[in-house]
Amino acid sequence: MSKNGSRWLPALGKHAALILLMAIWIVPVLSLLISSFRPAYDITNSGWWTAILPPYQFTLDNYESVMTRNGIGRNFLNSAAITIPVTLITVAVAAVAGYVFGRWKFAAREWLFVIVLALLSVPLQMTLVPVLQMFSNLGIVGTFPAVWIAHVGYALPFSIYLLRNFFANVPEELFESAAIDGASEMQLFLRIAVPLAGPALAAVAVFQFMFVWNDLLVSLIYLGGSPDVAPLTVAVSNLVNSRGEGWEVLTAAAFILMSVPIIVFFSLQRFFVRGMLAGAIK
Repeated sequence: MSKNGSRWLPALGKHAALILLMAIWIVPVLSLLISSFRPAYDITNSGWWTAILPPYQFTLDNYESVMTRNGIGRNFLNSAAITIPVTLITVAVAAVAGYVFGRWKFAAREWLFVIVLALLSVPLQMTLVPVLQMFSNLGIVGTFPAVWIAHVGYALPFSIYLLRNFFANVPEELFESAAIDGASEMQLFLRIAVPLAGPALAAVAVFQFMFVWNDLLVSLIYLGGSPDVAPLTVAVSNLVNSRGEGWEVLTAAAFILMSVPIIVFFSLQRFFVRGMLAGAIK
C-alpha cells in the first residue's frame, strides 16, 4: 500500500464514523418531522419512509390540532416565560460570581469555591422535597418564581465553575493596564471581562436554555399540571397519557418541543464549543 493510501485510511475512518453518528442522530429527528405532517391513517398503517415516495399526502392539521384544540400554544408561551428569565438570571449571577472567584483575592475564597464544586455532586432529586416544603411555606408553589429560583439554584454551581475557569485565565495585564488608566472595578468587569467572556457566557446560556426548555421533573414538582403555568414538556407528557393512540398529535407536539432547542443550539454552536473549551488550556 502506498504512503498516500496509508494517510487516507485514518481520515476515511474518521469521516465514516462522523457520518454514522450523524445518521444515528438525524434519522429519528427526520422520522419525527415527516410523521408530524402525515394523516393519522397513514401513520398507523405504513412506515414514515413511505411518505417520501409519491403520491405525497402531507397535512398541517396535526399542528393546527396541537396549537388550538389541545392548547399547546399557551404551554409554548409558558415554556418561554420560564426558560428566558432563568437563562438570563443564571448568566448574570454566574458571571459576577465567576469573576469574583477568578479575579479577586479574599479570605476563604478557595474554601467557598470548594463548596460550590461540592454542590455539583448533590443529586437534584435529593433537594425536591425540602425545597418544595420551603416554597410551600413561602406560598409560591405553582407560580413561575418557584421554578425560576429552583432552576437558577440548580444551574449556578456548574455555571460558576465554567466562568471562574475562564476569568482566571484572562491575562492579568489587561486588568492592570485598565486600572492604571483609572477604570473602576465595575468598568473592569463590564468593559473588559464580559466582552472577553462572550463565548463562555454563550455556552452557559445555551446549556441552561436547553436544560430548562426540556425539563419535565422540576416543572412538574414546583408548578404542577395547571394549564395556566404548565410548560410544553408537561403538556406533551399529558398528551402521551391521555392520547396514547393519537400518534399524529404526539409527533407534532414533540417536534414543536424539540425544534426550539435545536434552533438555539445551531445558532450559537460556534460560541458553545469555544465557551466549553474556555479555560481548559492557557
